[in-house]
Amino acid sequence: MQKKSVIIIGGGIGGLGSAILFGKKGYDVTVLEKNAHLGGRANVFAEKGFTFDMGPSWYMMPDIFEEFFKLVGENITDYITLERLAPSYRVFLQSEDGKHYDFYSDMEKNKATFESLEPGAGKKLEEHLERGGLQYRIAKQEFMYKNYDSIFDFLNKRVMTEGRKLPIFKKMSDIVNSTFKNELLQKVLQYQTVLLGTSPYNTPGIYSLMNYVDFVDGVWYPKGGIHKLIEALVTVAKKNGVAFRTEAPVEQIIIENGTAVGVRLENGEELRADFVISNADYQHTETKLISPDYRDHSPAYWDKQILAPSAFIMYLGVDGKAPSLSHHNLLFSQDWKKNFYEIFDKVSWPSSPSIYVSKPSQTDESVAPAGTENMFVLVPIGSGLSYSEEEMKAYGDKVLSIIEKTMMVEGLSNRILYRRDYCVKDFQKDYNSYKGTALGPAHTLMQTAFFRSNNMSKKVKNLYYVGAYTNPGIGMPVCLISAELAYKRIENITDPSPLTSL
Repeated sequence: MQKKSVIIIGGGIGGLGSAILFGKKGYDVTVLEKNAHLGGRANVFAEKGFTFDMGPSWYMMPDIFEEFFKLVGENITDYITLERLAPSYRVFLQSEDGKHYDFYSDMEKNKATFESLEPGAGKKLEEHLERGGLQYRIAKQEFMYKNYDSIFDFLNKRVMTEGRKLPIFKKMSDIVNSTFKNELLQKVLQYQTVLLGTSPYNTPGIYSLMNYVDFVDGVWYPKGGIHKLIEALVTVAKKNGVAFRTEAPVEQIIIENGTAVGVRLENGEELRADFVISNADYQHTETKLISPDYRDHSPAYWDKQILAPSAFIMYLGVDGKAPSLSHHNLLFSQDWKKNFYEIFDKVSWPSSPSIYVSKPSQTDESVAPAGTENMFVLVPIGSGLSYSEEEMKAYGDKVLSIIEKTMMVEGLSNRILYRRDYCVKDFQKDYNSYKGTALGPAHTLMQTAFFRSNNMSKKVKNLYYVGAYTNPGIGMPVCLISAELAYKRIENITDPSPLTSL
Protein backbone atom coordinates (compact mmCIF):
# COMPACT_ATOMS: atom_id res chain seq x y z
CA MET A 1 0.00 0.00 0.00
CA GLN A 2 1.39 3.39 -1.03
CA LYS A 3 2.14 5.86 1.75
CA LYS A 4 0.04 8.99 2.00
CA SER A 5 2.13 12.09 1.40
CA VAL A 6 2.28 15.63 2.80
CA ILE A 7 4.04 18.73 1.58
CA ILE A 8 4.65 21.38 4.24
CA ILE A 9 5.36 24.94 3.14
CA GLY A 10 7.61 26.62 5.69
CA GLY A 11 9.93 25.25 8.35
CA GLY A 12 8.80 27.27 11.35
CA ILE A 13 7.77 25.66 14.65
CA GLY A 14 4.32 24.74 13.31
CA GLY A 15 5.77 23.22 10.14
CA LEU A 16 8.41 21.24 12.01
CA GLY A 17 5.86 19.95 14.51
CA SER A 18 3.55 18.86 11.69
CA ALA A 19 6.42 17.16 9.89
CA ILE A 20 7.27 15.13 12.99
CA LEU A 21 3.69 14.05 13.67
CA PHE A 22 2.98 12.93 10.11
CA GLY A 23 6.42 11.37 9.70
CA LYS A 24 5.89 9.39 12.90
CA LYS A 25 2.50 8.26 11.62
CA GLY A 26 4.10 6.90 8.45
CA TYR A 27 3.34 9.63 5.92
CA ASP A 28 5.85 10.61 3.25
CA VAL A 29 6.70 14.18 4.36
CA THR A 30 8.61 16.94 2.59
CA VAL A 31 9.24 20.37 4.14
CA LEU A 32 9.96 23.27 1.79
CA GLU A 33 11.65 26.34 3.31
CA LYS A 34 12.37 29.56 1.40
CA ASN A 35 15.31 30.54 3.63
CA ALA A 36 18.66 28.85 4.15
CA HIS A 37 17.82 28.08 7.79
CA LEU A 38 14.92 26.17 9.30
CA GLY A 39 12.95 27.55 12.24
CA GLY A 40 11.02 30.41 10.71
CA ARG A 41 11.25 33.45 12.97
CA ALA A 42 13.27 31.33 15.41
CA ASN A 43 16.25 31.94 13.16
CA VAL A 44 19.91 32.24 14.10
CA PHE A 45 23.07 33.81 12.75
CA ALA A 46 26.69 34.13 13.83
CA GLU A 47 29.05 37.07 13.35
CA LYS A 48 32.42 38.00 14.85
CA GLY A 49 32.25 35.16 17.36
CA PHE A 50 28.73 36.02 18.55
CA THR A 51 25.74 33.70 18.01
CA PHE A 52 22.41 35.51 17.92
CA ASP A 53 18.93 34.03 18.23
CA MET A 54 17.03 36.29 15.83
CA GLY A 55 13.49 35.88 17.12
CA PRO A 56 11.96 34.22 20.19
CA SER A 57 14.12 34.44 23.30
CA TRP A 58 11.66 33.40 26.05
CA TYR A 59 11.31 29.66 26.63
CA MET A 60 8.03 29.23 28.53
CA MET A 61 5.36 26.54 28.94
CA PRO A 62 7.97 23.76 29.17
CA ASP A 63 5.15 21.25 29.71
CA ILE A 64 3.92 21.79 26.13
CA PHE A 65 7.31 20.90 24.66
CA GLU A 66 7.79 17.93 27.02
CA GLU A 67 4.38 16.51 26.14
CA PHE A 68 4.96 16.93 22.40
CA PHE A 69 8.26 15.04 22.50
CA LYS A 70 6.67 12.35 24.66
CA LEU A 71 3.81 12.03 22.15
CA VAL A 72 6.29 11.03 19.43
CA GLY A 73 8.23 8.67 21.69
CA GLU A 74 11.05 11.05 22.61
CA ASN A 75 12.42 12.70 25.73
CA ILE A 76 13.21 16.37 25.24
CA THR A 77 16.05 16.22 27.76
CA ASP A 78 17.92 13.96 25.33
CA TYR A 79 18.10 16.89 22.94
CA ILE A 80 18.30 20.12 24.92
CA THR A 81 19.56 21.16 28.34
CA LEU A 82 17.24 23.60 30.06
CA GLU A 83 18.13 26.01 32.83
CA ARG A 84 15.47 27.75 34.90
CA LEU A 85 16.42 31.43 35.05
CA ALA A 86 16.67 33.06 38.47
CA PRO A 87 15.63 35.77 38.34
CA SER A 88 13.25 35.14 35.48
CA TYR A 89 13.71 38.79 34.50
CA ARG A 90 14.68 42.19 35.84
CA VAL A 91 12.45 45.26 35.57
CA PHE A 92 14.16 48.64 35.55
CA LEU A 93 12.45 51.84 36.62
CA GLN A 94 12.40 55.01 34.55
CA SER A 95 15.19 56.62 36.55
CA GLU A 96 18.89 57.26 36.16
CA ASP A 97 20.06 55.39 39.25
CA GLY A 98 19.62 51.83 37.94
CA LYS A 99 16.84 51.01 40.40
CA HIS A 100 15.18 47.73 39.51
CA TYR A 101 13.14 44.81 40.80
CA ASP A 102 13.76 41.13 40.12
CA PHE A 103 10.96 38.61 39.59
CA TYR A 104 11.23 34.85 39.99
CA SER A 105 9.33 31.60 39.63
CA ASP A 106 9.45 31.60 43.43
CA MET A 107 6.24 32.48 45.22
CA GLU A 108 7.82 33.69 48.46
CA LYS A 109 10.33 35.97 46.74
CA ASN A 110 7.65 37.47 44.52
CA LYS A 111 5.22 37.92 47.40
CA ALA A 112 7.88 39.86 49.28
CA THR A 113 8.50 42.12 46.28
CA PHE A 114 4.79 42.68 45.69
CA GLU A 115 4.26 43.41 49.37
CA SER A 116 7.10 45.97 49.39
CA LEU A 117 5.42 47.87 46.59
CA GLU A 118 1.81 47.53 47.76
CA PRO A 119 0.76 46.32 51.22
CA GLY A 120 -1.50 43.28 50.84
CA ALA A 121 -0.40 42.61 47.26
CA GLY A 122 1.53 39.48 48.23
CA LYS A 123 -1.60 37.63 49.30
CA LYS A 124 -3.46 38.97 46.26
CA LEU A 125 -0.72 37.61 44.00
CA GLU A 126 -1.04 34.15 45.54
CA GLU A 127 -4.83 34.16 44.95
CA HIS A 128 -4.42 35.59 41.43
CA LEU A 129 -1.97 32.84 40.46
CA GLU A 130 -4.17 30.14 41.96
CA ARG A 131 -6.99 31.28 39.66
CA GLY A 132 -4.52 31.46 36.79
CA GLY A 133 -3.42 27.87 37.38
CA LEU A 134 -7.02 26.67 37.21
CA GLN A 135 -7.56 28.68 34.02
CA TYR A 136 -4.41 27.25 32.43
CA ARG A 137 -5.46 23.66 33.15
CA ILE A 138 -8.96 24.26 31.76
CA ALA A 139 -7.57 25.99 28.68
CA LYS A 140 -5.25 23.06 27.97
CA GLN A 141 -7.97 20.45 28.34
CA GLU A 142 -10.86 22.27 26.67
CA PHE A 143 -9.68 25.10 24.41
CA MET A 144 -6.07 25.04 23.22
CA TYR A 145 -6.09 21.61 21.55
CA LYS A 146 -9.55 21.98 20.02
CA ASN A 147 -10.48 22.66 16.39
CA TYR A 148 -13.31 25.12 15.75
CA ASP A 149 -15.68 25.08 12.77
CA SER A 150 -18.65 27.02 14.08
CA ILE A 151 -19.71 29.11 17.03
CA PHE A 152 -21.39 25.99 18.43
CA ASP A 153 -17.98 24.35 18.86
CA PHE A 154 -17.19 27.21 21.20
CA LEU A 155 -20.57 27.32 22.92
CA ASN A 156 -21.22 23.63 23.50
CA LYS A 157 -22.26 22.43 26.96
CA ARG A 158 -18.90 20.99 27.94
CA VAL A 159 -16.97 24.12 27.00
CA MET A 160 -19.48 26.50 28.52
CA THR A 161 -19.53 24.55 31.79
CA GLU A 162 -15.79 24.99 32.15
CA GLY A 163 -15.81 28.34 30.36
CA ARG A 164 -17.79 29.93 33.19
CA LYS A 165 -14.60 29.59 35.24
CA LEU A 166 -12.69 31.69 32.70
CA PRO A 167 -12.83 35.50 32.39
CA ILE A 168 -13.38 35.36 28.65
CA PHE A 169 -15.31 38.60 28.26
CA LYS A 170 -13.30 40.74 30.67
CA LYS A 171 -10.21 42.65 29.57
CA MET A 172 -6.89 41.70 31.08
CA SER A 173 -6.27 45.32 32.08
CA ASP A 174 -9.53 45.37 34.04
CA ILE A 175 -8.71 42.16 35.91
CA VAL A 176 -5.20 43.23 36.86
CA ASN A 177 -5.95 46.88 37.63
CA SER A 178 -8.94 46.04 39.81
CA THR A 179 -6.77 43.74 41.92
CA PHE A 180 -3.45 45.62 42.09
CA LYS A 181 -3.13 49.40 42.45
CA ASN A 182 0.64 49.86 42.16
CA GLU A 183 1.49 50.97 38.61
CA LEU A 184 4.68 48.91 38.34
CA LEU A 185 2.90 45.74 39.49
CA GLN A 186 0.12 46.40 37.00
CA LYS A 187 2.69 46.60 34.20
CA VAL A 188 4.55 43.49 35.40
CA LEU A 189 1.30 41.52 35.26
CA GLN A 190 0.33 42.91 31.85
CA TYR A 191 3.55 43.00 29.82
CA GLN A 192 2.89 39.39 28.68
CA THR A 193 0.15 40.76 26.42
CA VAL A 194 2.93 42.03 24.14
CA LEU A 195 4.08 38.40 23.80
CA LEU A 196 0.49 37.73 22.62
CA GLY A 197 0.71 40.57 20.15
CA THR A 198 -1.80 42.93 21.67
CA SER A 199 -2.30 45.51 24.42
CA PRO A 200 -3.76 44.75 27.86
CA TYR A 201 -6.69 47.02 26.96
CA ASN A 202 -7.64 44.65 24.13
CA THR A 203 -6.61 41.25 25.53
CA PRO A 204 -9.35 38.86 26.73
CA GLY A 205 -9.07 38.15 30.44
CA ILE A 206 -8.54 34.44 29.79
CA TYR A 207 -4.95 35.30 28.99
CA SER A 208 -4.33 36.30 32.59
CA LEU A 209 -3.34 32.62 32.79
CA MET A 210 -0.03 33.87 31.36
CA ASN A 211 0.75 35.23 34.84
CA TYR A 212 0.62 31.64 36.11
CA VAL A 213 2.87 30.49 33.26
CA ASP A 214 5.30 33.29 34.11
CA PHE A 215 5.38 33.23 37.92
CA VAL A 216 4.86 29.51 38.56
CA ASP A 217 6.14 27.55 35.54
CA GLY A 218 8.97 30.02 35.12
CA VAL A 219 11.22 31.24 32.33
CA TRP A 220 13.83 28.83 30.98
CA TYR A 221 16.84 28.89 28.68
CA PRO A 222 18.05 26.06 26.44
CA LYS A 223 21.84 25.95 26.56
CA GLY A 224 23.25 27.14 23.25
CA GLY A 225 20.20 29.29 22.55
CA ILE A 226 16.60 28.95 21.42
CA HIS A 227 17.76 27.56 18.08
CA LYS A 228 18.81 24.38 19.90
CA LEU A 229 15.08 23.64 20.12
CA ILE A 230 14.85 23.98 16.33
CA GLU A 231 17.80 21.64 15.90
CA ALA A 232 16.09 19.14 18.19
CA LEU A 233 12.85 19.25 16.20
CA VAL A 234 14.74 18.84 12.91
CA THR A 235 16.68 15.88 14.31
CA VAL A 236 13.50 14.14 15.45
CA ALA A 237 11.84 14.88 12.11
CA LYS A 238 14.72 13.36 10.14
CA LYS A 239 14.66 10.37 12.47
CA ASN A 240 11.08 9.86 11.29
CA GLY A 241 11.93 10.07 7.60
CA VAL A 242 11.10 13.72 6.90
CA ALA A 243 12.84 15.28 3.90
CA PHE A 244 13.90 18.93 4.06
CA ARG A 245 14.61 21.31 1.22
CA THR A 246 15.88 24.78 2.11
CA GLU A 247 16.17 27.74 -0.28
CA ALA A 248 13.11 26.29 -2.02
CA PRO A 249 10.50 29.09 -2.18
CA VAL A 250 7.02 28.05 -3.30
CA GLU A 251 5.40 30.01 -6.11
CA GLN A 252 1.96 28.40 -6.18
CA ILE A 253 -0.19 25.73 -4.55
CA ILE A 254 -1.46 23.48 -7.33
CA ILE A 255 -5.23 23.02 -7.14
CA GLU A 256 -7.09 20.60 -9.39
CA ASN A 257 -10.87 20.19 -9.24
CA GLY A 258 -10.95 22.04 -5.94
CA THR A 259 -8.29 19.84 -4.31
CA ALA A 260 -4.71 20.76 -3.35
CA VAL A 261 -2.46 18.24 -5.10
CA GLY A 262 0.97 19.80 -4.68
CA VAL A 263 3.07 22.91 -5.21
CA ARG A 264 5.09 24.66 -7.87
CA LEU A 265 8.43 26.10 -6.78
CA GLU A 266 9.74 29.42 -8.04
CA ASN A 267 12.24 27.50 -10.19
CA GLY A 268 9.31 25.84 -12.00
CA GLU A 269 9.64 22.41 -10.38
CA GLU A 270 6.37 20.73 -9.41
CA LEU A 271 5.94 18.43 -6.41
CA ARG A 272 2.83 16.34 -5.79
CA ALA A 273 1.25 15.20 -2.50
CA ASP A 274 -2.04 14.06 -1.00
CA PHE A 275 -2.10 16.98 1.45
CA VAL A 276 -0.59 20.46 1.55
CA ILE A 277 0.01 22.21 4.88
CA SER A 278 1.09 25.84 4.84
CA ASN A 279 3.23 27.17 7.67
CA ALA A 280 3.92 30.28 5.60
CA ASP A 281 2.17 33.40 6.87
CA TYR A 282 -1.54 32.82 6.18
CA GLN A 283 -2.04 36.15 4.38
CA HIS A 284 0.89 35.41 2.07
CA THR A 285 -0.45 31.93 1.32
CA GLU A 286 -3.90 33.26 0.41
CA THR A 287 -2.83 36.30 -1.58
CA LYS A 288 0.28 34.94 -3.31
CA LEU A 289 0.05 31.14 -3.49
CA ILE A 290 -3.66 30.60 -4.24
CA SER A 291 -5.73 31.95 -7.13
CA PRO A 292 -8.52 34.40 -6.11
CA ASP A 293 -11.36 31.91 -6.67
CA TYR A 294 -10.01 29.63 -3.95
CA ARG A 295 -9.30 32.22 -1.23
CA ASP A 296 -11.31 32.09 1.99
CA HIS A 297 -10.64 35.75 2.80
CA SER A 298 -10.94 38.97 0.86
CA PRO A 299 -8.35 41.78 0.88
CA ALA A 300 -10.78 43.68 3.13
CA TYR A 301 -10.57 40.88 5.69
CA TRP A 302 -6.80 41.21 5.94
CA ASP A 303 -7.02 45.01 6.05
CA LYS A 304 -9.31 44.75 9.08
CA GLN A 305 -7.10 42.32 10.98
CA ILE A 306 -5.54 43.79 14.10
CA LEU A 307 -1.93 42.76 13.75
CA ALA A 308 0.54 42.10 16.51
CA PRO A 309 3.35 44.62 16.67
CA SER A 310 6.43 44.50 14.56
CA ALA A 311 9.74 45.08 16.28
CA PHE A 312 12.81 47.22 16.02
CA ILE A 313 15.68 44.92 16.98
CA MET A 314 19.38 45.46 17.49
CA TYR A 315 21.75 42.49 17.65
CA LEU A 316 24.76 43.74 19.57
CA GLY A 317 28.18 42.34 20.31
CA VAL A 318 29.55 44.44 23.16
CA ASP A 319 33.12 44.77 24.41
CA GLY A 320 33.43 44.28 28.15
CA LYS A 321 30.70 43.28 30.57
CA ALA A 322 27.31 44.69 31.60
CA PRO A 323 26.92 43.56 35.22
CA SER A 324 23.79 45.65 35.81
CA LEU A 325 21.80 43.45 33.44
CA SER A 326 20.26 40.05 34.10
CA HIS A 327 19.45 37.53 31.34
CA HIS A 328 16.06 39.15 30.56
CA ASN A 329 15.55 42.86 31.24
CA LEU A 330 12.52 45.11 30.81
CA LEU A 331 12.01 48.85 30.86
CA PHE A 332 8.37 49.92 30.60
CA SER A 333 7.26 53.06 28.83
CA GLN A 334 6.51 55.99 31.14
CA ASP A 335 3.15 56.53 29.44
CA TRP A 336 1.73 53.01 29.08
CA LYS A 337 -1.46 53.99 27.21
CA LYS A 338 0.31 56.39 24.86
CA ASN A 339 2.89 53.73 24.04
CA PHE A 340 0.21 51.25 22.98
CA TYR A 341 -1.55 54.01 21.01
CA GLU A 342 1.67 54.74 19.10
CA ILE A 343 2.09 51.04 18.34
CA PHE A 344 -1.45 50.04 17.35
CA ASP A 345 -3.18 53.23 16.22
CA LYS A 346 -0.79 56.01 15.27
CA VAL A 347 1.88 53.55 14.02
CA SER A 348 4.89 55.75 14.72
CA TRP A 349 8.24 55.38 16.44
CA PRO A 350 7.28 55.22 20.16
CA SER A 351 8.27 58.50 21.83
CA SER A 352 8.87 56.81 25.19
CA PRO A 353 9.57 53.21 24.19
CA SER A 354 9.21 50.05 26.19
CA ILE A 355 12.55 48.28 25.81
CA TYR A 356 13.49 44.62 26.21
CA VAL A 357 17.14 43.58 26.49
CA SER A 358 18.20 39.95 26.46
CA LYS A 359 21.74 39.14 27.56
CA PRO A 360 22.10 35.37 26.97
CA SER A 361 25.83 35.58 27.66
CA GLN A 362 24.76 35.98 31.32
CA THR A 363 23.77 32.30 31.26
CA ASP A 364 25.67 30.86 28.32
CA GLU A 365 29.31 31.70 27.60
CA SER A 366 29.13 29.89 24.24
CA VAL A 367 27.17 32.72 22.58
CA ALA A 368 29.88 35.39 22.95
CA PRO A 369 33.69 35.59 22.98
CA ALA A 370 35.39 35.85 26.37
CA GLY A 371 35.17 39.30 27.92
CA THR A 372 32.19 40.39 25.81
CA GLU A 373 28.40 40.40 25.98
CA ASN A 374 25.78 39.20 23.51
CA MET A 375 22.76 41.52 23.59
CA PHE A 376 19.40 41.40 21.85
CA VAL A 377 17.53 44.72 22.12
CA LEU A 378 13.87 44.90 21.10
CA VAL A 379 11.35 47.75 20.97
CA PRO A 380 7.73 46.88 20.00
CA ILE A 381 6.62 49.11 17.12
CA GLY A 382 3.58 49.25 14.85
CA SER A 383 3.30 46.82 11.95
CA GLY A 384 3.40 48.70 8.65
CA LEU A 385 5.64 51.48 9.98
CA SER A 386 7.41 53.37 7.18
CA TYR A 387 10.96 54.57 7.76
CA SER A 388 14.30 55.29 6.13
CA GLU A 389 17.56 53.56 7.06
CA GLU A 390 18.73 56.87 8.57
CA GLU A 391 15.61 57.12 10.75
CA MET A 392 16.07 53.53 11.95
CA LYS A 393 19.74 54.12 12.80
CA ALA A 394 18.92 57.33 14.69
CA TYR A 395 16.16 55.61 16.65
CA GLY A 396 18.55 52.82 17.58
CA ASP A 397 21.03 55.39 18.86
CA LYS A 398 18.26 56.91 21.00
CA VAL A 399 17.41 53.49 22.45
CA LEU A 400 21.07 52.81 23.26
CA SER A 401 21.24 56.13 25.12
CA ILE A 402 18.16 55.18 27.18
CA ILE A 403 19.70 51.80 28.06
CA GLU A 404 22.92 53.49 29.16
CA LYS A 405 21.07 55.85 31.49
CA THR A 406 18.30 53.66 32.93
CA MET A 407 19.89 50.19 32.87
CA MET A 408 23.30 51.54 33.87
CA VAL A 409 25.23 49.99 30.98
CA GLU A 410 28.08 52.47 31.04
CA GLY A 411 29.50 53.58 27.69
CA LEU A 412 27.40 51.07 25.76
CA SER A 413 27.36 53.04 22.50
CA ASN A 414 31.16 53.26 22.44
CA ARG A 415 31.71 49.58 23.25
CA ILE A 416 29.79 48.04 20.38
CA LEU A 417 31.90 45.57 18.39
CA TYR A 418 29.03 44.46 16.17
CA ARG A 419 25.59 45.91 15.49
CA ARG A 420 22.86 44.75 13.14
CA ASP A 421 19.52 46.55 12.99
CA TYR A 422 16.39 44.61 12.03
CA CYS A 423 12.92 46.02 11.49
CA VAL A 424 9.61 45.92 9.59
CA LYS A 425 11.09 45.61 6.09
CA ASP A 426 13.28 42.70 7.19
CA PHE A 427 10.31 40.75 8.56
CA GLN A 428 8.58 41.29 5.22
CA LYS A 429 11.60 40.18 3.20
CA ASP A 430 12.67 37.20 5.29
CA TYR A 431 9.28 35.76 6.27
CA ASN A 432 6.75 37.19 3.80
CA SER A 433 5.25 38.82 6.88
CA TYR A 434 2.09 40.87 6.35
CA LYS A 435 2.98 44.52 7.05
CA GLY A 436 6.08 43.23 8.78
CA THR A 437 4.31 41.92 11.88
CA ALA A 438 6.73 40.08 14.11
CA LEU A 439 4.08 37.66 15.36
CA GLY A 440 0.82 37.51 13.36
CA PRO A 441 -2.75 38.56 14.20
CA ALA A 442 -3.16 39.97 17.71
CA HIS A 443 -5.04 38.00 20.36
CA THR A 444 -8.12 40.19 20.62
CA LEU A 445 -11.45 38.58 21.51
CA MET A 446 -12.59 38.68 17.87
CA GLN A 447 -9.34 37.03 16.74
CA THR A 448 -9.37 34.16 19.23
CA ALA A 449 -10.72 30.57 19.00
CA PHE A 450 -13.67 30.34 16.56
CA PHE A 451 -13.00 33.90 15.37
CA ARG A 452 -9.38 33.22 14.36
CA SER A 453 -8.60 32.09 10.81
CA ASN A 454 -9.45 28.41 10.40
CA ASN A 455 -6.69 25.83 9.92
CA MET A 456 -8.63 24.10 7.15
CA SER A 457 -9.45 25.75 3.82
CA LYS A 458 -13.17 26.07 3.20
CA LYS A 459 -12.77 26.09 -0.58
CA VAL A 460 -9.82 23.79 -1.22
CA LYS A 461 -9.90 20.17 -0.13
CA ASN A 462 -6.72 18.82 1.53
CA LEU A 463 -5.26 22.29 2.21
CA TYR A 464 -4.44 23.07 5.85
CA TYR A 465 -2.66 25.72 7.88
CA VAL A 466 -0.41 25.79 10.93
CA GLY A 467 1.36 28.59 12.75
CA ALA A 468 0.55 31.83 14.52
CA TYR A 469 -2.21 32.99 12.17
CA THR A 470 -4.49 30.10 13.08
CA ASN A 471 -5.44 28.44 16.37
CA PRO A 472 -4.33 28.50 19.10
CA GLY A 473 -2.23 31.51 18.06
CA ILE A 474 1.07 33.20 18.84
CA GLY A 475 4.16 31.80 20.56
CA MET A 476 6.51 28.83 20.14
CA PRO A 477 4.63 26.32 22.32
CA VAL A 478 1.29 27.48 20.92
CA CYS A 479 2.48 27.08 17.32
CA LEU A 480 3.57 23.55 18.24
CA ILE A 481 -0.01 22.89 19.36
CA SER A 482 -1.23 24.15 15.96
CA ALA A 483 0.67 21.24 14.40
CA GLU A 484 -1.30 18.83 16.56
CA LEU A 485 -4.55 20.52 15.48
CA ALA A 486 -3.70 20.06 11.80
CA TYR A 487 -2.86 16.43 12.53
CA LYS A 488 -6.26 15.99 14.20
CA ARG A 489 -7.95 17.47 11.12
CA ILE A 490 -6.35 15.11 8.67
CA GLU A 491 -6.69 12.08 10.94
CA ASN A 492 -10.33 12.99 11.80
CA ILE A 493 -9.73 13.21 15.56
CA THR A 494 -12.31 15.30 17.42
CA ASP A 495 -11.17 14.90 21.04
CA PRO A 496 -10.44 18.43 22.40
CA SER A 497 -7.77 17.21 24.82
CA PRO A 498 -4.04 16.90 24.07
CA LEU A 499 -3.18 13.69 22.24
CA THR A 500 -1.45 10.98 24.23
CA SER A 501 -0.80 8.68 21.26
CA LEU A 502 -0.78 8.84 17.45
